[in-house]
Amino acid sequence: DSIEPDKGTEKTSKETETVKLSCSYSTNSEYVWLYWYRQYHNREPQFLLYKYAPSLGDYEDTSDDRFHSATTQTSTELTITDVRLSDSALYYCALLVAAQ
Repeated sequence: DSIEPDKGTEKTSKETETVKLSCSYSTNSEYVWLYWYRQYHNREPQFLLYKYAPSLGDYEDTSDDRFHSATTQTSTELTITDVRLSDSALYYCALLVAAQ
């Protein structure tokens, strides 16, 4: 099982714009959860959201309505709407695979 950010995902935007970040993943499991976190300099990672892989349905749990995710069987995309200066951070995608 693996996950990695897509190439060229360093983003620059203006406030109020929409930004999309994406990661590609690989797994043989049907029981997959995709997570997104952000981390400010010298701080612990902060949970943003998780979403089921398509095989489990379309459930999403988000910490802020500005953050949403779209998932496929091989990728996850984080959409940040109404971007703010405080969104400047390092973003991480993570893959959780349940034992079958």
